[in-house]
Amino acid sequence: MQVGIVGAGAVGGAIAALLSRAGHDVEVTARGDHLTAIQDNGIHLTGAWGEYTARVKAGSVLTRSPELVIVATKAQDAVEAIYDNLRLLRGVPVLVVQNGLDSITNAKTASPGSDIIGGLASFASSYLSPGEINVTAAGPTYLGFVGDRDLPARYAAQVLDAVMPTSLVPNFTGAQWTKLVVNQINALPAITGLSAQEVIAHPQLRRIMTASMRENVRIAFAGRVRFEKLNGLDQRGLRVFSLLPLWIGQLLPAMMSARMGNVPNPGSTLQSISRGQLTEIDSLNGAVVRAAAKLKRLAPVNAKLVELVHEVEASGTFLTEEEVVGRFEH
Repeated sequence: MQVGIVGAGAVGGAIAALLSRAGHDVEVTARGDHLTAIQDNGIHLTGAWGEYTARVKAGSVLTRSPELVIVATKAQDAVEAIYDNLRLLRGVPVLVVQNGLDSITNAKTASPGSDIIGGLASFASSYLSPGEINVTAAGPTYLGFVGDRDLPARYAAQVLDAVMPTSLVPNFTGAQWTKLVVNQINALPAITGLSAQEVIAHPQLRRIMTASMRENVRIAFAGRVRFEKLNGLDQRGLRVFSLLPLWIGQLLPAMMSARMGNVPNPGSTLQSISRGQLTEIDSLNGAVVRAAAKLKRLAPVNAKLVELVHEVEASGTFLTEEEVVGRFEH
């Protein structure tokens, strides 16, 4: 079948390569040197799902009407990317694989004539260099939808599950909130330049990460969110975590680090910093801050993490571990 992938970065590029390897006719969009590399040499995928070079059609926008579109840009780029390809999206199922809480709402606003499906990728994928994508840790992709029309989501799940572990979750909002807890690993690597495993191994940074996760979970419970089970996290376990003191709660990021394995995981936010691009921190930790504000609450740990990531974006200079700890002490 013909599949269009808007945003062939770390996540979108991996999905594109896997679909191409399975025999699908894939067209992708990309920018700059990455686009040139794909046009010249294809997408070279390595890592947990094997090695493969996908020779795919590539351009700055899609040029033909596909049977399924997958939008895998950063959260802040998704609406513009949908607008750029809108003439080919009407009447086509659109799967938005994206972090944060607003993927389905924003996509529906941008392309009201499409069936919008939400997606969450739990595999760890890194953009190594133009045209080079490495999957450092395998994991399932979760799909969901809002409303009663489930056929497009089932269709997309069937296509993806044939090439990578994929499941349909009934409580997609809850899954987004659970993934938001997982995504709390991203901010501190982006601030320090360290891998997620190195951050978690540092006692004081691990304590900050634990505090941000606990704040995330408490805000969700205050908003009556029912967490969906994924990545080993579920409603009951997160309820217990929200009540634990920080010194015990640090077992959660430690568990996540163990699941990552030994290959350094930079996290998607650090990857953006390293490429000189704006991060999606406002859709990650920033989403917790906004949710807290709606409940007339504060989320000071997440707010400080957002502030520090933006500081590194602007300066291009990472903070030392001691500097980060000092910012939170004050």
